[in-house]
Amino acid sequence: MTGTRRTVAALFLLPALVLLGALVVYPIGYSVVRSFYDQSGDGFAGVDNYKALFTDDGIRTALKNNVIWVVFAPTVATALGLIFAVLTERVRWGTAFKLVVFMPMAISMLAAGIIFRLVYDQDPDKGVANAVWVGVHDTFAESSAFPKAHPGRDSPLRPENGGFITETPVRTGVPVALPLVGVAPDQMPGSAEKAVRARPEQGEITGTAWQDFTRGKGVGTLGAPDPSELGYAGMRIEAVQDGKVVASTKAAADGTFALPAEADGALLRLPASNFKEAYNGLDWLGPSLVTPAIIGSYIWMWAGFAMVLIAAGLAGIPRELLEAARVDGANEWQVFRRVTVPLLAPVLAVVAVTLMINVLKVFDLVFIIAPGSSQDDANVLALELYRKGFSEDQPGIASAIAVFLLLLVIPVMWFNVRRLRREVRR
Repeated sequence: MTGTRRTVAALFLLPALVLLGALVVYPIGYSVVRSFYDQSGDGFAGVDNYKALFTDDGIRTALKNNVIWVVFAPTVATALGLIFAVLTERVRWGTAFKLVVFMPMAISMLAAGIIFRLVYDQDPDKGVANAVWVGVHDTFAESSAFPKAHPGRDSPLRPENGGFITETPVRTGVPVALPLVGVAPDQMPGSAEKAVRARPEQGEITGTAWQDFTRGKGVGTLGAPDPSELGYAGMRIEAVQDGKVVASTKAAADGTFALPAEADGALLRLPASNFKEAYNGLDWLGPSLVTPAIIGSYIWMWAGFAMVLIAAGLAGIPRELLEAARVDGANEWQVFRRVTVPLLAPVLAVVAVTLMINVLKVFDLVFIIAPGSSQDDANVLALELYRKGFSEDQPGIASAIAVFLLLLVIPVMWFNVRRLRREVRR
Protein backbone atom coordinates (compact mmCIF):
# COMPACT_ATOMS: atom_id res chain seq x y z
CA MET A 1 0.00 0.00 0.00
CA THR A 2 2.84 2.40 0.72
CA GLY A 3 5.05 1.22 -2.15
CA THR A 4 7.71 -0.09 0.25
CA ARG A 5 9.51 -3.10 -1.12
CA ARG A 6 9.25 -6.34 0.82
CA THR A 7 13.03 -6.64 0.98
CA VAL A 8 13.37 -3.24 2.67
CA ALA A 9 10.57 -4.08 5.09
CA ALA A 10 12.25 -7.39 5.93
CA LEU A 11 15.57 -5.64 6.59
CA PHE A 12 13.89 -3.27 9.04
CA LEU A 13 12.13 -6.19 10.76
CA LEU A 14 15.25 -8.38 10.91
CA PRO A 15 16.79 -6.91 14.13
CA ALA A 16 13.50 -7.30 15.98
CA LEU A 17 13.06 -10.86 14.65
CA VAL A 18 16.60 -11.78 15.69
CA LEU A 19 16.02 -10.46 19.22
CA LEU A 20 12.63 -12.19 19.37
CA GLY A 21 14.18 -15.48 18.30
CA ALA A 22 17.10 -15.19 20.72
CA LEU A 23 15.13 -14.01 23.73
CA VAL A 24 11.79 -15.81 23.26
CA VAL A 25 11.71 -18.58 20.67
CA TYR A 26 15.06 -20.20 21.56
CA PRO A 27 14.43 -20.28 25.37
CA ILE A 28 10.97 -21.80 24.78
CA GLY A 29 12.36 -24.43 22.44
CA TYR A 30 15.25 -25.24 24.76
CA SER A 31 12.88 -25.58 27.75
CA VAL A 32 10.65 -27.96 25.82
CA VAL A 33 13.63 -30.15 24.88
CA ARG A 34 15.17 -29.97 28.38
CA SER A 35 11.89 -31.04 29.99
CA PHE A 36 12.34 -34.53 28.47
CA TYR A 37 15.77 -35.11 30.05
CA ASP A 38 16.83 -36.14 33.55
CA GLN A 39 18.64 -34.12 36.19
CA SER A 40 22.06 -34.46 34.58
CA GLY A 41 20.74 -33.49 31.14
CA ASP A 42 22.35 -36.55 29.50
CA GLY A 43 19.67 -39.22 29.99
CA PHE A 44 16.32 -39.15 28.21
CA ALA A 45 13.53 -39.20 30.83
CA GLY A 46 10.53 -39.20 28.53
CA VAL A 47 7.40 -37.90 30.21
CA ASP A 48 8.62 -38.67 33.75
CA ASN A 49 9.14 -34.98 34.49
CA TYR A 50 5.56 -34.25 33.42
CA LYS A 51 4.26 -37.11 35.59
CA ALA A 52 5.96 -35.43 38.55
CA LEU A 53 3.72 -32.39 38.02
CA PHE A 54 0.79 -34.43 39.29
CA THR A 55 2.52 -36.68 41.81
CA ASP A 56 4.93 -34.35 43.63
CA ASP A 57 3.23 -32.89 46.75
CA GLY A 58 4.92 -29.49 46.40
CA ILE A 59 3.85 -29.10 42.77
CA ARG A 60 0.30 -30.24 43.55
CA THR A 61 0.06 -27.65 46.31
CA ALA A 62 1.40 -25.01 43.92
CA LEU A 63 -1.17 -26.04 41.29
CA LYS A 64 -3.99 -25.84 43.84
CA ASN A 65 -2.86 -22.38 44.93
CA ASN A 66 -2.64 -21.23 41.32
CA VAL A 67 -6.28 -22.23 40.85
CA ILE A 68 -7.19 -20.15 43.92
CA TRP A 69 -5.22 -17.22 42.52
CA VAL A 70 -6.84 -17.44 39.08
CA VAL A 71 -10.35 -17.66 40.52
CA PHE A 72 -10.22 -14.97 43.20
CA ALA A 73 -7.50 -12.41 42.42
CA PRO A 74 -8.74 -11.30 38.95
CA THR A 75 -12.40 -11.46 40.05
CA VAL A 76 -11.94 -9.29 43.14
CA ALA A 77 -9.55 -6.84 41.45
CA THR A 78 -11.93 -6.43 38.48
CA ALA A 79 -14.95 -6.00 40.76
CA LEU A 80 -13.17 -3.34 42.84
CA GLY A 81 -11.97 -1.60 39.68
CA LEU A 82 -15.56 -1.51 38.40
CA ILE A 83 -16.88 -0.10 41.68
CA PHE A 84 -14.14 2.53 41.87
CA ALA A 85 -14.60 3.54 38.22
CA VAL A 86 -18.38 3.97 38.58
CA LEU A 87 -18.26 5.79 41.92
CA THR A 88 -15.43 8.18 41.00
CA GLU A 89 -17.56 9.52 38.16
CA ARG A 90 -19.95 10.93 40.76
CA VAL A 91 -17.54 12.85 42.99
CA ARG A 92 -15.58 16.03 42.35
CA TRP A 93 -12.34 14.61 43.65
CA GLY A 94 -12.63 11.48 41.50
CA THR A 95 -9.37 12.18 39.66
CA ALA A 96 -7.43 12.46 42.91
CA PHE A 97 -8.98 9.22 44.14
CA LYS A 98 -8.04 7.44 40.90
CA LEU A 99 -4.48 8.71 41.27
CA VAL A 100 -4.25 7.31 44.81
CA VAL A 101 -5.72 3.94 43.83
CA PHE A 102 -3.48 3.66 40.75
CA MET A 103 -0.32 4.72 42.60
CA PRO A 104 0.59 1.18 43.83
CA MET A 105 1.13 0.24 40.17
CA ALA A 106 4.23 2.44 40.26
CA ILE A 107 5.71 0.24 43.00
CA SER A 108 7.70 -2.83 42.04
CA MET A 109 6.55 -6.27 43.16
CA LEU A 110 9.65 -6.53 45.33
CA ALA A 111 8.89 -3.28 47.16
CA ALA A 112 5.21 -4.21 47.53
CA GLY A 113 6.24 -7.56 49.00
CA ILE A 114 8.46 -5.87 51.58
CA ILE A 115 5.68 -3.41 52.45
CA PHE A 116 3.13 -6.16 53.01
CA ARG A 117 5.58 -8.34 54.90
CA LEU A 118 5.59 -5.49 57.43
CA VAL A 119 1.82 -4.91 57.16
CA TYR A 120 1.17 -8.57 58.07
CA ASP A 121 3.67 -8.66 60.94
CA GLN A 122 2.30 -10.67 63.88
CA ASP A 123 3.23 -7.97 66.43
CA PRO A 124 0.37 -5.40 66.59
CA ASP A 125 2.96 -2.72 67.42
CA LYS A 126 4.56 -3.30 64.00
CA GLY A 127 1.96 -4.82 61.68
CA VAL A 128 -0.84 -2.51 60.54
CA ALA A 129 -3.23 -5.39 59.82
CA ASN A 130 -2.99 -6.78 63.35
CA ALA A 131 -3.00 -3.31 64.91
CA VAL A 132 -6.41 -2.68 63.32
CA TRP A 133 -7.66 -6.20 64.06
CA VAL A 134 -6.57 -6.09 67.71
CA GLY A 135 -8.10 -2.61 68.11
CA VAL A 136 -11.45 -3.86 66.82
CA HIS A 137 -11.25 -7.00 68.97
CA ASP A 138 -10.37 -5.14 72.15
CA THR A 139 -13.28 -2.75 71.57
CA PHE A 140 -15.68 -5.63 72.13
CA ALA A 141 -13.58 -8.00 74.25
CA GLU A 142 -10.95 -6.28 76.35
CA SER A 143 -7.73 -8.22 76.82
CA SER A 144 -6.19 -8.87 80.22
CA ALA A 145 -3.38 -6.66 81.47
CA PHE A 146 -2.00 -9.38 83.78
CA PRO A 147 -1.44 -12.54 81.69
CA LYS A 148 1.77 -13.49 83.55
CA ALA A 149 0.65 -12.66 87.09
CA HIS A 150 0.80 -15.42 89.72
CA PRO A 151 1.10 -15.79 93.50
CA GLY A 152 4.55 -15.33 95.03
CA ARG A 153 6.09 -16.78 98.20
CA ASP A 154 3.84 -17.31 101.23
CA SER A 155 0.80 -16.20 99.24
CA PRO A 156 -2.73 -16.67 100.62
CA LEU A 157 -3.83 -17.67 97.11
CA ARG A 158 -3.89 -21.07 95.43
CA PRO A 159 -4.53 -21.95 91.74
CA GLU A 160 -8.06 -22.81 90.59
CA ASN A 161 -9.35 -23.25 87.00
CA GLY A 162 -6.85 -20.86 85.47
CA GLY A 163 -7.35 -18.26 88.21
CA PHE A 164 -6.56 -18.07 91.92
CA ILE A 165 -8.65 -18.30 95.11
CA THR A 166 -7.95 -17.61 98.78
CA GLU A 167 -7.12 -20.53 101.07
CA THR A 168 -9.38 -19.29 103.88
CA PRO A 169 -12.72 -17.45 104.03
CA VAL A 170 -12.73 -13.67 104.49
CA ARG A 171 -14.50 -11.68 107.19
CA THR A 172 -16.00 -8.21 107.30
CA GLY A 173 -13.82 -5.62 108.99
CA VAL A 174 -10.64 -7.58 108.33
CA PRO A 175 -8.58 -6.27 105.35
CA VAL A 176 -7.47 -8.90 102.83
CA ALA A 177 -4.08 -8.92 101.12
CA LEU A 178 -3.93 -10.42 97.60
CA PRO A 179 -0.26 -10.14 96.57
CA LEU A 180 0.83 -11.25 93.09
CA VAL A 181 4.05 -11.16 91.09
CA GLY A 182 5.10 -11.78 87.49
CA VAL A 183 4.08 -8.60 85.64
CA ALA A 184 6.94 -6.51 84.28
CA PRO A 185 6.80 -2.85 85.37
CA ASP A 186 6.45 -1.64 81.79
CA GLN A 187 3.50 -4.01 81.29
CA MET A 188 1.44 -2.66 84.17
CA PRO A 189 -1.71 -0.70 83.16
CA GLY A 190 -1.10 3.00 82.60
CA SER A 191 -3.81 3.77 85.17
CA ALA A 192 -2.03 1.84 87.96
CA GLU A 193 -1.07 3.89 91.01
CA LYS A 194 1.03 3.18 94.09
CA ALA A 195 -0.52 0.37 96.09
CA VAL A 196 -2.28 1.33 99.32
CA ARG A 197 -3.00 -0.86 102.33
CA ALA A 198 -6.80 -1.21 102.63
CA ARG A 199 -8.48 0.15 105.75
CA PRO A 200 -10.92 -2.00 107.73
CA GLU A 201 -14.56 -1.03 107.20
CA GLN A 202 -17.49 -2.18 109.31
CA GLY A 203 -19.86 -4.39 107.30
CA GLU A 204 -17.57 -4.62 104.27
CA ILE A 205 -14.80 -6.82 102.93
CA THR A 206 -11.86 -4.61 102.00
CA GLY A 207 -8.49 -5.51 100.59
CA THR A 208 -5.65 -4.78 98.18
CA ALA A 209 -4.46 -6.60 95.05
CA TRP A 210 -0.99 -5.44 94.08
CA GLN A 211 2.38 -6.31 92.54
CA ASP A 212 4.28 -7.52 95.61
CA PHE A 213 7.76 -7.08 94.24
CA THR A 214 10.39 -4.46 95.06
CA ARG A 215 13.73 -4.38 93.21
CA GLY A 216 16.76 -4.98 95.37
CA LYS A 217 17.57 -7.63 97.95
CA GLY A 218 16.20 -6.95 101.41
CA VAL A 219 14.15 -3.99 100.21
CA GLY A 220 10.44 -3.84 100.98
CA THR A 221 8.15 -6.03 103.05
CA LEU A 222 6.80 -9.32 101.71
CA GLY A 223 2.99 -9.50 101.87
CA ALA A 224 2.44 -5.79 102.43
CA PRO A 225 2.29 -2.84 99.99
CA ASP A 226 5.52 -0.84 99.75
CA PRO A 227 5.88 2.73 98.41
CA SER A 228 7.39 1.55 95.11
CA GLU A 229 4.79 -1.16 94.40
CA LEU A 230 1.79 -0.67 92.12
CA GLY A 231 -1.82 -1.77 92.51
CA TYR A 232 -3.50 -4.10 90.03
CA ALA A 233 -5.87 -1.54 88.57
CA GLY A 234 -8.99 -3.17 87.13
CA MET A 235 -8.33 -6.62 88.62
CA ARG A 236 -11.66 -8.45 88.97
CA ILE A 237 -12.37 -9.99 92.39
CA GLU A 238 -15.27 -12.38 93.09
CA ALA A 239 -16.66 -13.62 96.40
CA VAL A 240 -17.53 -17.32 96.05
CA GLN A 241 -19.69 -19.22 98.52
CA ASP A 242 -20.86 -22.80 97.97
CA GLY A 243 -19.65 -22.60 94.37
CA LYS A 244 -21.70 -19.47 93.59
CA VAL A 245 -20.54 -15.88 93.09
CA VAL A 246 -22.30 -13.81 95.75
CA ALA A 247 -20.54 -10.51 95.01
CA SER A 248 -17.90 -9.11 92.67
CA THR A 249 -15.95 -5.90 92.13
CA LYS A 250 -12.91 -4.45 90.39
CA ALA A 251 -9.81 -3.09 92.06
CA ALA A 252 -9.23 0.66 91.99
CA ALA A 253 -6.11 2.27 90.51
CA ASP A 254 -4.25 1.75 93.78
CA GLY A 255 -5.33 -1.91 93.98
CA THR A 256 -7.88 -1.45 96.77
CA PHE A 257 -11.34 -2.97 96.57
CA ALA A 258 -14.47 -3.37 98.70
CA LEU A 259 -17.20 -6.02 98.75
CA PRO A 260 -20.57 -5.87 100.57
CA ALA A 261 -21.49 -7.82 103.69
CA GLU A 262 -22.88 -10.67 101.53
CA ALA A 263 -19.25 -11.71 100.95
CA ASP A 264 -18.71 -12.46 104.66
CA GLY A 265 -17.45 -16.04 105.04
CA ALA A 266 -16.81 -16.46 101.30
CA LEU A 267 -13.59 -17.22 99.46
CA LEU A 268 -12.16 -14.48 97.26
CA ARG A 269 -11.40 -15.56 93.71
CA LEU A 270 -9.37 -13.86 91.01
CA PRO A 271 -11.05 -15.41 87.92
CA ALA A 272 -9.13 -16.72 84.92
CA SER A 273 -10.29 -13.77 82.81
CA ASN A 274 -7.74 -11.63 84.69
CA PHE A 275 -4.89 -13.79 83.41
CA LYS A 276 -5.76 -14.75 79.84
CA GLU A 277 -3.11 -13.97 77.27
CA ALA A 278 -3.55 -10.62 75.53
CA TYR A 279 -5.10 -10.98 72.08
CA ASN A 280 -2.30 -10.77 69.55
CA GLY A 281 -4.32 -10.70 66.34
CA LEU A 282 -4.36 -13.18 63.46
CA ASP A 283 -1.42 -15.10 62.10
CA TRP A 284 -1.79 -13.56 58.64
CA LEU A 285 1.29 -15.35 57.32
CA GLY A 286 0.48 -18.68 58.94
CA PRO A 287 -0.38 -21.78 56.87
CA SER A 288 -4.13 -21.13 56.75
CA LEU A 289 -4.16 -17.42 55.82
CA VAL A 290 -0.94 -16.85 53.91
CA THR A 291 -2.43 -17.31 50.42
CA PRO A 292 -5.44 -15.00 50.99
CA ALA A 293 -3.10 -12.45 52.59
CA ILE A 294 -0.78 -12.42 49.56
CA ILE A 295 -3.77 -12.23 47.21
CA GLY A 296 -4.86 -9.15 49.19
CA SER A 297 -1.52 -7.47 48.49
CA TYR A 298 -1.86 -8.30 44.78
CA ILE A 299 -5.34 -6.78 44.67
CA TRP A 300 -3.98 -3.64 46.36
CA MET A 301 -1.54 -3.27 43.47
CA TRP A 302 -3.75 -4.21 40.51
CA ALA A 303 -7.18 -2.84 41.41
CA GLY A 304 -5.96 0.56 40.14
CA PHE A 305 -5.02 -0.98 36.79
CA ALA A 306 -8.51 -2.48 36.47
CA MET A 307 -10.11 0.83 37.51
CA VAL A 308 -8.27 2.85 34.84
CA LEU A 309 -9.18 0.48 32.00
CA ILE A 310 -12.80 0.21 33.11
CA ALA A 311 -13.04 4.00 33.54
CA ALA A 312 -11.86 4.40 29.94
CA GLY A 313 -14.56 2.00 28.80
CA LEU A 314 -17.12 3.77 30.94
CA ALA A 315 -16.28 7.09 29.31
CA GLY A 316 -17.19 5.58 25.94
CA ILE A 317 -20.71 4.51 26.96
CA PRO A 318 -23.37 6.70 25.31
CA ARG A 319 -24.93 8.80 28.07
CA GLU A 320 -28.27 8.85 26.33
CA LEU A 321 -28.67 5.13 27.03
CA LEU A 322 -28.22 5.70 30.75
CA GLU A 323 -30.59 8.67 30.72
CA ALA A 324 -33.16 6.69 28.74
CA ALA A 325 -33.09 3.95 31.35
CA ARG A 326 -33.62 6.49 34.13
CA VAL A 327 -36.49 8.12 32.24
CA ASP A 328 -38.09 4.69 31.88
CA GLY A 329 -38.14 4.44 35.68
CA ALA A 330 -35.00 2.40 36.40
CA ASN A 331 -33.25 3.17 39.67
CA GLU A 332 -29.47 3.55 39.91
CA TRP A 333 -28.90 -0.09 40.82
CA GLN A 334 -30.97 -1.26 37.85
CA VAL A 335 -29.12 1.15 35.53
CA PHE A 336 -25.81 -0.21 36.80
CA ARG A 337 -26.80 -3.88 36.58
CA ARG A 338 -28.82 -3.90 33.37
CA VAL A 339 -27.17 -1.15 31.32
CA THR A 340 -23.68 -0.23 32.56
CA VAL A 341 -22.33 -3.71 33.25
CA PRO A 342 -23.57 -5.30 29.97
CA LEU A 343 -22.08 -2.42 27.96
CA LEU A 344 -18.81 -2.80 29.85
CA ALA A 345 -18.73 -6.59 29.43
CA PRO A 346 -16.01 -6.53 26.70
CA VAL A 347 -13.76 -4.29 28.80
CA LEU A 348 -14.39 -6.36 31.94
CA ALA A 349 -13.48 -9.52 30.05
CA VAL A 350 -10.22 -8.00 28.78
CA VAL A 351 -9.28 -6.82 32.28
CA ALA A 352 -10.12 -10.16 33.92
CA VAL A 353 -8.27 -12.20 31.28
CA THR A 354 -5.21 -9.92 31.45
CA LEU A 355 -5.11 -10.37 35.23
CA MET A 356 -5.51 -14.14 34.84
CA ILE A 357 -2.41 -14.23 32.64
CA ASN A 358 -0.60 -12.12 35.22
CA VAL A 359 -1.50 -14.26 38.24
CA LEU A 360 -0.51 -17.48 36.50
CA LYS A 361 3.04 -16.12 36.54
CA VAL A 362 2.98 -14.55 40.02
CA PHE A 363 6.26 -15.11 41.84
CA ASP A 364 7.67 -12.00 43.51
CA LEU A 365 4.93 -11.42 46.08
CA VAL A 366 4.83 -15.05 47.21
CA PHE A 367 8.61 -15.29 47.43
CA ILE A 368 8.95 -12.07 49.47
CA ILE A 369 5.85 -12.11 51.70
CA ALA A 370 5.56 -15.78 52.69
CA PRO A 371 8.00 -16.65 55.52
CA GLY A 372 10.03 -19.81 55.28
CA SER A 373 7.69 -21.69 57.62
CA SER A 374 4.68 -21.00 55.38
CA GLN A 375 6.25 -20.86 51.93
CA ASP A 376 5.27 -24.46 51.18
CA ASP A 377 1.63 -23.60 51.94
CA ALA A 378 1.75 -20.44 49.77
CA ASN A 379 3.61 -22.14 46.94
CA VAL A 380 2.66 -21.36 43.31
CA LEU A 381 3.91 -22.80 40.02
CA ALA A 382 6.34 -19.97 39.26
CA LEU A 383 7.89 -20.24 42.72
CA GLU A 384 8.07 -24.03 42.48
CA LEU A 385 9.81 -23.62 39.10
CA TYR A 386 12.44 -21.43 40.79
CA ARG A 387 12.87 -23.85 43.69
CA LYS A 388 13.19 -26.93 41.49
CA GLY A 389 15.59 -25.23 39.09
CA PHE A 390 17.87 -23.42 41.53
CA SER A 391 17.39 -24.74 45.08
CA GLU A 392 16.80 -28.44 44.43
CA ASP A 393 18.85 -28.72 41.21
CA GLN A 394 16.14 -30.47 39.18
CA PRO A 395 16.26 -28.56 35.85
CA GLY A 396 14.22 -31.22 34.03
CA ILE A 397 11.22 -30.83 36.31
CA ALA A 398 11.68 -27.03 36.32
CA SER A 399 11.56 -27.01 32.52
CA ALA A 400 8.42 -29.17 32.60
CA ILE A 401 6.77 -26.67 34.94
CA ALA A 402 7.77 -23.83 32.60
CA VAL A 403 6.23 -25.62 29.62
CA PHE A 404 3.10 -26.41 31.63
CA LEU A 405 2.77 -22.73 32.60
CA LEU A 406 3.13 -21.77 28.92
CA LEU A 407 0.37 -24.22 27.98
CA LEU A 408 -1.87 -22.67 30.65
CA VAL A 409 -1.19 -19.12 29.48
CA ILE A 410 -1.57 -19.70 25.71
CA PRO A 411 -5.36 -20.33 25.68
CA VAL A 412 -5.99 -17.28 27.86
CA MET A 413 -3.75 -15.12 25.65
CA TRP A 414 -5.48 -16.44 22.51
CA PHE A 415 -8.87 -15.58 23.99
CA ASN A 416 -7.68 -12.08 24.87
CA VAL A 417 -6.15 -11.40 21.43
CA ARG A 418 -9.23 -12.70 19.67
CA ARG A 419 -11.50 -10.46 21.72
CA LEU A 420 -9.28 -7.43 21.10
CA ARG A 421 -9.36 -8.05 17.35
CA ARG A 422 -13.12 -8.35 17.49
CA GLU A 423 -13.34 -5.01 19.27
CA VAL A 424 -11.07 -3.38 16.66
CA ARG A 425 -13.32 -4.59 13.85
CA ARG A 426 -16.31 -3.00 15.52
